[in-house]
Amino acid sequence: MCGSDSSIHLIMGKRLNQSQGTNPRNKIGIATTVVKCTTCGLIYSNPQPIPESIQDHYGVSPETYWRNDYFNLNREYFKNEIQTLKNLYNFNEGDKALDIGVGLGKCMIALNNAGFDTFGIEPSEPFFLRAIDKMRISPDRLTLNSIENAQFPNNYFDFITFGAVLEHLYDPSGSIRKAMGWLKTGGIMQIEVPSSDWLISKILNAYYRIRGLDYVTNLSPMHEPFHLYEFSLKSFELGAVKEGYEIVKFEYYVASTFMPKILNFILVPYMRYRNKGMQLCVWLRKSK
Repeated sequence: MCGSDSSIHLIMGKRLNQSQGTNPRNKIGIATTVVKCTTCGLIYSNPQPIPESIQDHYGVSPETYWRNDYFNLNREYFKNEIQTLKNLYNFNEGDKALDIGVGLGKCMIALNNAGFDTFGIEPSEPFFLRAIDKMRISPDRLTLNSIENAQFPNNYFDFITFGAVLEHLYDPSGSIRKAMGWLKTGGIMQIEVPSSDWLISKILNAYYRIRGLDYVTNLSPMHEPFHLYEFSLKSFELGAVKEGYEIVKFEYYVASTFMPKILNFILVPYMRYRNKGMQLCVWLRKSK
């Protein structure tokens, strides 16, 4: 994201290809090293496991990838994001939007209902088929492709969203750069990613260190949901200098703490106040 030399990045520990629990050294598996950029705070695995085909990772049944309640359509889905977008951009009926990493297509449905002329990219064939068959996404608006191979005209879209997608891509900076080419000058890009400053990860990593373990809980590069990166706000601030965009808004989402409910009384307000939530959402405007 910032272009710094990976040889000077901080080694945090190792990550197994499965859920680690409280005692990962008792588990048999494959591990990769997790490191942190000392310049921008980006966390990633090094080396990164690269599948022979994208379907090796994402050619799985959506029913095994998401919980059952994710398949229910909710009128509130993406509602707040659309309102934020309309506050940041002079919206006109029929403005073009692109959803990168469509999944089941729920974001496309929300954008269509809000008046956008919406297109989508989905690299997973099972997800692509479910979006068409189950969610009735129009096949002529949805492309079975990766962002690396997708093609759209330059300066074509008013809005592009990477919702929980960038952490799965091997070249996040290059993906932003390519998508920025498709965005009109002045257009908005929304990106939601895992935060590298999530409080719960820090607590669990401290627990491992106290026990003398060289493991970390960050990322899941070799098991679902296949997160390759965690991002800091500084990752995008330094990326803006390189890629020609500006950050017009950012916010942190607490989401779940995965801790005993009695602790949420303290953890949730602290995470909100200190920007230590699980997800980071940034809004970028193409400036040139």
